[in-house]
Parts: sequence; C-alpha cells; structure tokens
Amino acid sequence: MNITIIGSGYVGLVTGVCLSDAGHKVICVDKDKSKINILSKGQIPIYEPGLDSLVKKNIKAKNLSFSTNIESSLNISKIIFIAVGTPTSLEGDNADLSQIYSCAEEISHSIQDESIIIIKSTVPVGTCDRIEEIISEKNPDKKFEVVSNPEFLREGSAINDFENPDRIIVGTSNLKAIESIKEIYKRQIEKEHPIIFTSRRSSELIKYASNSMLAMRIIFINEIADLCEKVGANVEDIANGIGLDKRIGPHFLNAGPGFGGSCFPKDARALIESGEEYNAPQNLLKAVIDGNEKRKLNLGNRILEIIGENKKVGILGVTFKANTDDMREAPSLSIIPMLLKSNINISIYDPEANKENINEFHGAEWKEDPYSVAKNSDCLIILTEWNEFKELDLKKIKDIMAKPTIIDFRNMFSLKDMENLNFEYHSVGRYTINTK
Repeated sequence: MNITIIGSGYVGLVTGVCLSDAGHKVICVDKDKSKINILSKGQIPIYEPGLDSLVKKNIKAKNLSFSTNIESSLNISKIIFIAVGTPTSLEGDNADLSQIYSCAEEISHSIQDESIIIIKSTVPVGTCDRIEEIISEKNPDKKFEVVSNPEFLREGSAINDFENPDRIIVGTSNLKAIESIKEIYKRQIEKEHPIIFTSRRSSELIKYASNSMLAMRIIFINEIADLCEKVGANVEDIANGIGLDKRIGPHFLNAGPGFGGSCFPKDARALIESGEEYNAPQNLLKAVIDGNEKRKLNLGNRILEIIGENKKVGILGVTFKANTDDMREAPSLSIIPMLLKSNINISIYDPEANKENINEFHGAEWKEDPYSVAKNSDCLIILTEWNEFKELDLKKIKDIMAKPTIIDFRNMFSLKDMENLNFEYHSVGRYTINTK
C-alpha cells in the first residue's frame, strides 16, 4: 500500500519506518527541512535502538522516502497517517491541538476521494470528530474517513512495540477503513496480535486511560516505598508479593524518582482536562500528578539531608528513563536545580542525553564516562537505570571517590553487594547501609 505519514517526530518516524519494513511504500512528510535532509541521508535525529539501521535498509529498498511536500505525497496515497505533536498547552494542562488542526486544514485541499485519514497522535475525546468537520468544511465534495489509531510505543523499545503490540486499537465503524487497517497491519495480525475495533471516541479515550493507569501504578508503588522506609520493609518484596496476584501483575511496580517523559504527565493532565470539560472530575489523577511533582522535590531534599551543602556530587543518568535521549519532564530537571542552588558542585554523565538547551543544568559539568563523574566526588547519585551502570567496577568507583556514598533512586545494586563493599548506600523503599 502507498502510505503518507505526516509528522516525522518520534511516533511518525517509527510508524513510517516499521510500515515500510513490512513492504508498504511510505513517504514521511515534515515541514522541518533540516530534519528531512538528515533523514533522507539515512540518519536519524533521535536516539532509538535499531531505528537507524531500519531507516537505511528501507531507503535502500525504495520502500521509504522523505519529503516536505504534503500535496505531492497525497497525490499518490489515499492512506494518510497524522502523527504531529500534541504537547501540553502553554495556557493550561489541556492538549495543544493547533498542529493537528492545521494539518487537517492543509490536507483538506489535496486529499483524494475515498482517502482514509488515520490519527496516530494522542488526542482528547472528540478530536477526530473535529478533524472530520474541518476537512468537510474546507472540501465538502470529498469523500473520506477519519480513523482513530493511537500509538502505544515505549521509548527505547519502540520497534518491538510496533511489531509485537499488546493490542492494536482502531476507532472506526467504516467497513472500507476496517479492511484497509487490516491490510496495513497484516504482519501483526498474522502473528495473532489482537486488533480491537471501537468507536472513535472510545479509541481516543483508551490511550489516555492506559497511560494514566500506568502513571497511577508508579505513584502507588513509590508511596508504598516511602512507607517501607519508615517501617523497615523492602519495597522489592512488596512489589513481588503483589505482582504475583494475576489481577495486578508485575509491571510498573519499580519504585523510583517518579514518572516523566512525553506521555504520562501530558496524557494524565489532558485526561483531567477532559474530565473538567465534560463534568466528570478525575480526582484520582489530580492526586497522581500532585504526588509525582512532590516526589521529585522530596527526593531533592532527601539528597541535601544526606550530603549537606557545598559538596561535590556526581550524577549518573538524566534522561527520564534508560534507552532514550528524551529529557522531557525527567526527574533530573527538578532535582539537579535544587542541588545547584545549594552550592553543590555537580558533574553529569548520561550515554545519550541531548545536552543542548538544558538551561536547568547551567553550572553543572558534563563528563564522558561514569568514572570521571565519580572521581573525587562526595556522593554518586543514580537517576536513570542505564544498563551500563549495572556493569560498573564498584571497587574502582569506591577507590576514586572522596567519600564512598551512593544514592540510588533506581535500586540498581543489591544491598548485600553494597554492604560487602562497605558503601554508604541509600536506595528507594529499602533499608539504608550506613558505614558511619
């Protein structure tokens, strides 16, 4: 099938590349000329494991191309994915839909009859209805169908998530659209991954409800971790014990510094706003957002209580999670500024973090490896669970530190190992090893 993807950001690019790898002829369109130039050369502007090789492979196979011209791409394609950004609005917590509505207006002049417009962007309830209205107002003679098809990609494992989804959600009742969607996702369907057809509004809401549920689980286990520290329990035992309950399951029960990234905070806030709009308050979600913000500040204060002021501190990991360069709403953006304001001398190492335009870290020094960060530091703080941190030579780390103190907000090391190595070791929801 000939497919146009409008928006070559994270979601659009992964979607386009994976569909091209399935044999479809895909054009990824974006207004950013510099981005398109980079992509056309087989390079990618983001970090996502395995994506660069798939881009090169499918460009070579002539299944994948990139363009800034929407009109020309629509001339050869009746299948149109819209995957533009819907960030949190600057005026409030609702989703900013300006890009998606602008896109709807633009394509209205160029779409062919019987086009199927598939909304991949995460959008509030009713957005697909409004997109349909915009296109119909601009081009009342055209026959088309708007379909909701939310993405469920996790940064760091996006290719596998696309190829082996837990489910494919499609909001439409149009039979022709259903057949086209089945052809688009033929590879996934053949592998017996579930595909669920719903109304458009149900499909839109499923995405927000899914991410908000996961955000709630994270905050729940973090609050349980706080209680564990007070009563002398181990949060890992708690997570294992409740996770074996089939009604609960083991996922998203890792205590840590709170959630961040481009999805959970944004989607939870947008769902709260939808609740306000339709007079169905989402009070539990309000508490989740509030709890997540307070947690970051509480952890910053906890660090200061442990180390005091005017110390030299090394930070390992600043992205919101491992296997991504994404810094959006990362806990580090709240914690590190607190430390800098307390005259803490900070050095940072992260394997993939985009160092540009991170004003929050002004005054910190970036290093090229973990050992440079640890050298002569009074404390080493782990904020992101990169696998390479698990492989650190902890004996070497201890020898080069001014004081062997680790604050591990990802529980990457065993308590027994830390005791044997005689570290002062603070983690989340577990007892403290104090060598004083």
